[in-house]
Amino acid sequence: MSEPGAPAAGDKPTRLQDRVLRGLRWGRLQEPLGFIKVLEWLFAIFAFGSCGSFSGETGATVKCESGGMTAISIQFGYPFRLYQIPFGMPNCEDEAEARTLYLVGDFSAPAEFFVTLGVFSFLYSMAALVLYLRFHSLYTENTKLPFTDFCVTVCFAFFWLVAAAAWGKGLSDVKAATRPSALISAMGVCQGDGVVCNAGTTPAMGLANISVLFGFLNFLLWAGNCWFVLRETPWLRPPAPRDSAAEQGAIDKQ
Repeated sequence: MSEPGAPAAGDKPTRLQDRVLRGLRWGRLQEPLGFIKVLEWLFAIFAFGSCGSFSGETGATVKCESGGMTAISIQFGYPFRLYQIPFGMPNCEDEAEARTLYLVGDFSAPAEFFVTLGVFSFLYSMAALVLYLRFHSLYTENTKLPFTDFCVTVCFAFFWLVAAAAWGKGLSDVKAATRPSALISAMGVCQGDGVVCNAGTTPAMGLANISVLFGFLNFLLWAGNCWFVLRETPWLRPPAPRDSAAEQGAIDKQ
């Protein structure tokens, strides 16, 4: 049994959490540097979330000369390794089993780079925001922290530009490879006499388009943040005011 007046076992973690929360200076979120870090954190979530959770559907219909109709439906999504996605092409000549074909293309490299960059941006923005809100004195007193933050911010701005452009080009190729017309042209059965092939489900690429948009918005955020971080470095930070009392003492000694 614990002695009367002794703190309970769960009080210590609670007091530590309270100290951390009380140490946060929420007013710094009104400053440009703090506000932009919040936007970077949110936009990184939107970027990798919209790309990583995307899934689409394409398809076509094949009507044989005998009158039989087959509907083809194909599901695809992140990481967009289309060459691994099979679909069955009907055989209208001898009514044999459907032949297995695959979509064309591998666009996993730009998609995975985009999502990975978004995850790292999310983690870094969260860590930098906690440092800025809770340990701002370290950020202002240690000249290496602002300089490191500036270098990392420049790198993230450059990588976001590359990632957004690469994923935008990759998404255009995904659209071209998954449109129903491309599916029809890839099926040899559609070239036969008396076979009618029509477009089926058209992929809805709205969420993927939004991911590209957030990619370029992240680039603008990180590029704009470079200026505000640069102002915290010794290159542009105004010199600290000298202590008037120390100046007066120095004058008295002369």
